[in-house]
Amino acid sequence: MQQVELVLNKEGKVYHLNLKPGDVAETIILVGDPGRAGVIATYFDEIRFEGHNREIYTYTGVYKGKELSVVSTGMGTDNIEIVLTELDALFNIDFETKQPKETLISLNFIRIGTSGALHADIPVFDSYLVSEYGLGLDGLVYFYEKGPFVMEREMTSSFINQLEWDRDLPKPYAVRGSSELIETLGAGLKKGITLTAPGFYAPQGREVRLSVTDKTIIDRASKFKYNGFQVTNFEMETSALYALSAMLGHQAMTVCDIIANRITGDFSPDYKSSMGKLIQLMLDRISNI
Repeated sequence: MQQVELVLNKEGKVYHLNLKPGDVAETIILVGDPGRAGVIATYFDEIRFEGHNREIYTYTGVYKGKELSVVSTGMGTDNIEIVLTELDALFNIDFETKQPKETLISLNFIRIGTSGALHADIPVFDSYLVSEYGLGLDGLVYFYEKGPFVMEREMTSSFINQLEWDRDLPKPYAVRGSSELIETLGAGLKKGITLTAPGFYAPQGREVRLSVTDKTIIDRASKFKYNGFQVTNFEMETSALYALSAMLGHQAMTVCDIIANRITGDFSPDYKSSMGKLIQLMLDRISNI
């Protein structure tokens, strides 16, 4: 069997995360903002490990008897790919032989993020949305051999056809989140399809000094419907989180605090209060899984 191409630093830790096996729990909260990782850690009853490298801050501790970690990923699907690959390696790669272990561990990933809504009836204040599906515009899944096998093929084709997708853009893909986590952690919360953009400005229709090729993508995507689901919001990480988790055999769910609405123009500049409520809600629910 060929050795895996896992990069370790001189201390024998995974290169980007600067972590070794045992530093991280099997249930991991993911956040984009390093500062939010520290905020979540303050809720822990006990912190047994903390470390950071670049924008990746890691805290592992205990909340109501449940061992948890929180890891910041930074922004974007490219960062998600690095973080998830290396977190998986901490559990499922033998660092001595550089081979996958015979018995693999399935991890729980819960992303707590912020997002913009794409429908006028989705409020901005104290509004939380669970991503039933991630619909990626980043093209990441097509670089993986297993990619086509974890995609929702019919939804993907329907999106491409309904939007008459430009062939010069990355090919979209849809992946479902963990049914188990969505049912338990997302009970009672609004659910929808989350559009994952490969950038904050042009891919989300924003112009500063550079013009956008197609200013209608977000508007057209907001009208997409499939089997009773519609594109409800957009952000920059969920499609990669769901695709990589599915390929690696992990469970993943994204829940976002809706802090802006692109249709109504509403924006919450101080969303710390609503984010605090979401963190508390998720921690309480996670402690029971």
